[in-house]
Amino acid sequence: DHIYNEAVESPVMKKYHDLGTAGNVSALNKMNALPTRNLQSGSLENADKISGEYLAENYLGRRIACGHCPVGCIHLAALREPYEDEPYFFKTTMISYDFELIYALGSTLGITDPENMLRLIDSVEKPGLDAMSTGVVLAWATEALERGIVTTAETDGLELKWGDHKAYMEAINKITSQPNDFYKALAKGVAHASSVYGGEDFALAFGGNEMAGYHTGPAAYLNYLLGARNSHLDSGGYGIDQEMAKNNKPLTPKEVIDKTLTEEYWRQILSGMVVCFFARGIYTMEVIKEALRICGMPKTEEEINEIGREIHALKYKFKKREGFKIKDLKIAKRAFETKSPSIEITEEFMREALDYAEKKICGE
Repeated sequence: DHIYNEAVESPVMKKYHDLGTAGNVSALNKMNALPTRNLQSGSLENADKISGEYLAENYLGRRIACGHCPVGCIHLAALREPYEDEPYFFKTTMISYDFELIYALGSTLGITDPENMLRLIDSVEKPGLDAMSTGVVLAWATEALERGIVTTAETDGLELKWGDHKAYMEAINKITSQPNDFYKALAKGVAHASSVYGGEDFALAFGGNEMAGYHTGPAAYLNYLLGARNSHLDSGGYGIDQEMAKNNKPLTPKEVIDKTLTEEYWRQILSGMVVCFFARGIYTMEVIKEALRICGMPKTEEEINEIGREIHALKYKFKKREGFKIKDLKIAKRAFETKSPSIEITEEFMREALDYAEKKICGE
């Protein structure tokens, strides 16, 4: 009863029900932390048109939930479009949206029209492409074309321009059909494509994965690089950046690594208990201890924390076995060029943090 009541009544979960993660758009844009046009900027003009508030007011068709969850944080937009040859007849498409989709197929491509953004989301979902990877690789391709690194010969005649959703929809089709070597390279991700054609300085890949939607500061990028499961939600580094910005209290590289690892160890416990990370504020140490006690597995706080560290170590053992090396990690220069809202992201800061992480995580 306690957990259920917290889930349906606490203000922490209410935001997920009302707006979902799309509520992050306005906040991050205001902070200058919303990656825009391949991170050439941290804010997008008219971002309010693709915000969670605007979508909820004008397009929200339904909320749904994962199995047995009372919150209902999954938001579906109802996109109503007339048939070309049938007057007064409309087709309604239900399209799921969240913050990462809005970032990847909205702000990072310079898209501010909500219906065009929803069409892009639908175009990515139909063939089953990863939205974040697709948006980032298209943003890189747009800038590469702008800079003359590639030409329309590579893009198969497409003039990719910021905000041009029709060109991006066609490019998505070409990524799936792969009519030439360029689109075959895009289909393998932005790290691979930039290694073939150039433009690595603005290819937003970290640890092999395309960037998530948070340009909040160094902790976010260290999370992208070091997360045990290669996800920006491993340690919520963006939260540490926001703390530094709010308190105007910079942390040292070592302090950032220590804080991110402490949080990541705890998240191993939550994921091990199949807890939704959106509800992590509900599942305190005391709640976890009580839940384990009821299940007949009483544990002390230290025993629980040790399990988190052990799980993290096992994940890294697997990563190392597969060839992962912290010393080989690269950081796109674009991350250093665009001002972040917390503290300056410098190569020196990031290298010191990574060197310390290598010793702490890998014992090297």
